[in-house]
Amino acid sequence: MKTVQLKKTTTSNWEYLSEHIPLKKPLVFVFGNRYMLESESILNEVQSLFKDGEFVFGSTSGDITSQYVDDESLTITAIEFEKSSFVINTANVLATGEKIDSYATGKKLIEQFEPEGLKHIFIVSEGSFINGSQLTLGMNTATQKDTLITGALCGDAARFEKTIASYNELPKAGEIVAIGLYGETLEVSFAINGGWTPFGPERIVTKSEANVLYELDNQPALDLYKKYLGEKSKELPAAALLYPLKVKSTDEKQSIVRTILNIDEAENSMILAGDILENSRVQLMMTNVDNIVDASEQAALQALETRNTKPDLAILVSCIGRKLVLDQRVEEEIEEIIEVVGEHTTICGLYSYGEIAPFSGEKSCQLHNQTMTITLISE
Repeated sequence: MKTVQLKKTTTSNWEYLSEHIPLKKPLVFVFGNRYMLESESILNEVQSLFKDGEFVFGSTSGDITSQYVDDESLTITAIEFEKSSFVINTANVLATGEKIDSYATGKKLIEQFEPEGLKHIFIVSEGSFINGSQLTLGMNTATQKDTLITGALCGDAARFEKTIASYNELPKAGEIVAIGLYGETLEVSFAINGGWTPFGPERIVTKSEANVLYELDNQPALDLYKKYLGEKSKELPAAALLYPLKVKSTDEKQSIVRTILNIDEAENSMILAGDILENSRVQLMMTNVDNIVDASEQAALQALETRNTKPDLAILVSCIGRKLVLDQRVEEEIEEIIEVVGEHTTICGLYSYGEIAPFSGEKSCQLHNQTMTITLISE
């Protein structure tokens, strides 16, 4: 595997972060600032750099390399697979103009892949309109031979206005890109870790619909949430990114962290990043910089545990909520991962509105929030 990385900021043109070497038919990730990706010239720009590349775009809440975490930039990571191949399929949840069906979209997207030899699927999904829980459920129903799926919901800094993605065209809203990796010698491993700690009483979800939470213990959910936040409730919905919910469903063994994306004062409800089922048990969560950094290190160690070969590429997907906690120390969680996987490994990724991966030791992917999700790839 060969890789090349470049970076462009709002005040500078494309600069190489790595050795400038020629690549044949590379997979080219273009991650970064949504405003910069909305430029009419962006597709021509990257195509001029890699004439025969296949381009996957995704807006972020910060793009990641081994050298930077940056909000005001675009990062290119171009990957030449020397022994493997890839196939890219897309779907758009806004294409029909009808009610968005995230489950059906996910199912149809994965069904497009030839299952023979398929080792892994990486998802770059829009993060504004999609129900990530339903998307992953649909994708899981379509997988064969326990194909692993990891990926990200795109971000838009902490603005939550809109996210964009695309494959070989100008980035647009509603787009989901799936990259299928094929190859006998291809080795892919993953891990997730959060570092958040629950506090306060456990409460029962007594009224919810999809990803909207109305009542906890038969009381308006938003009122209870504001009570716990105290003075910080004046900063909602932004403050909610620092106090997500631990959610444990009655039919699930593992707990999932759910970010609160918005609030509805009229309905006294909270809109979460993924589904929350009635009769689930929830608790507030909090964290600090050290816990987040330690969790990233643990994720890297877990991702390495089952590998036979050293990783050539590490795709990191962390959450916007983690980035807000880390603030000026944001690069520390990336540095911990580099220490574990080694400086020889190319690092790329994004801060997201949601992370896609199975729980450790499982096969079916889930939507996560507030985690560091690591995908390690080698040939």
